[in-house]
Amino acid sequence: MFKDLLNYLENKKIMILGFGVEGKSTYSFIRKYFPDISLVITYKTKDSESEKKYLETDKNLKFYTGEEYLKDIENFDLILKSPGVSFKGIDTTKFINKVTSQLELFLEYINCYTIGITGTKGKSTTSSLIYEMLIQQNKKAVLLGNIGIPIFDHIEEVTEDMIVVIEMSSHGLEYIKKSPNIAILLNIYEEHLDHYESLENYIEAKFNIFKYQKDDDISIYNRDNKLMNAYNYKYKNNSYSITMTDDDNKAMYLIDGGVYFKGIKIYNSNDERNLKGKHNLNDIMFVLAVSIILNLDLNKTIKTINEFKTLEHRMEFVGNYDGVDYYNDSIATIPEATINCIEALEKVNTIILGGNDRGIDLTELINYLNNTKIENIICLPKTGEYIYDKINKENRNVVLAKNLEEAVIYAKKLTKKGMICALSPAASSYGYFKNFKERGEKFKELVRSENNKE
Repeated sequence: MFKDLLNYLENKKIMILGFGVEGKSTYSFIRKYFPDISLVITYKTKDSESEKKYLETDKNLKFYTGEEYLKDIENFDLILKSPGVSFKGIDTTKFINKVTSQLELFLEYINCYTIGITGTKGKSTTSSLIYEMLIQQNKKAVLLGNIGIPIFDHIEEVTEDMIVVIEMSSHGLEYIKKSPNIAILLNIYEEHLDHYESLENYIEAKFNIFKYQKDDDISIYNRDNKLMNAYNYKYKNNSYSITMTDDDNKAMYLIDGGVYFKGIKIYNSNDERNLKGKHNLNDIMFVLAVSIILNLDLNKTIKTINEFKTLEHRMEFVGNYDGVDYYNDSIATIPEATINCIEALEKVNTIILGGNDRGIDLTELINYLNNTKIENIICLPKTGEYIYDKINKENRNVVLAKNLEEAVIYAKKLTKKGMICALSPAASSYGYFKNFKERGEKFKELVRSENNKE
């Protein structure tokens, strides 16, 4: 199944750029089939222990780290880049045509049906829901990609009759020249400005999911998203749009709580479901579109949707302590996600927000908070300091906590019984935590330990 890929990699001078989860996966795959070729692993941060561990067992391996991490990069035949590596501020003209990734190589050399999902928010939920829908209808499927499952880790399991669902980040899409059979773009919001030269570059990377599709491939996009509309992309005739407003022949649309397609009501958004909120309904509409395109059993699809459990760190219910419901929404790294969380949960009495400052405009969030009835706003460094200065403090408690532990102590003290306390930071965790997952786990641990004190 992947013989063509191996033939392509054979006799290439290869650099593995980035050595996190995906970089290690790339190394393991190449070494399994090419144990004796020379490899160079390169990354910006020095890690002597990791280097020593690999060099002890691999005599055909070199590391370029620190200031030399891009040493001789133009002299390699192939640069397998991990998504997290940014070329911001770097002149790439001498080597950019050699850059590839697990995602691009999979789309180029593996013969199977692919569904790709991207968007600033909602990727993991939508990808997982599509995968679960396929499995529940006895389809051969696998879920890979940015959701935390490197493609090369499972490439040997993929067969021609399988549907491969791939969560695709903008970083993974940035340099690809292949697109999936069904391409989904959920939304675009201002995000990852620390990785890209401009917001326009970020938007362009997202639209790569459509750019290289063949004539019979299908794209599904969000017709209501402002940044997507401003990009003025020319969609193919067989594209489908998702909208909460009007309807047409190629749209899935919402009227009075009913989701319609071609004039026929296919889903009642007022049905009991675990995925709360308008933003989750938007994701659900994309899943319904895929179900129709693949001619799946719609009743079974609806059952899967309504029974689907919220993923970790996405408006995740932590528990009820002393009459207060605690929710972990650590995945909310942009203002729009925090607003969505507040609107979906409705009874938020305390919000904990703030984190790494990436230059994202917080004006809309501050204006929104000033017009809510949220009584307790707990602000964390660094963006929380700005929010603290700008927020209206009349008739509410606005406090600046020095860390998450102190924020939870404040939350326990201030939140009214019968109401909700939510961690929904509107900022990334970098500089304070390894990632949003670590932040979310720490929040859950603190909530439980603080409320279980005797």
